[in-house]
Amino acid sequence: MATKQKQPQLNSSGMDIPDYAYKAMADVLLPIIQQYYQTEEGRQAFKEWEAKQNKSAH
Repeated sequence: MATKQKQPQLNSSGMDIPDYAYKAMADVLLPIIQQYYQTEEGRQAFKEWEAKQNKSAH
């Protein structure tokens, strides 16, 4: 009798990423993202994104 293999969830790659890997990525990316959004270009991009979100919510 063949055993059934557990199928990965459709929204999952099947890889388990440990929490320390997420933290390491955040430690690297967060300062870069914060620096970008402190620029005029970043502030403008955020305003455009926010307006689009508000428009689609209504």
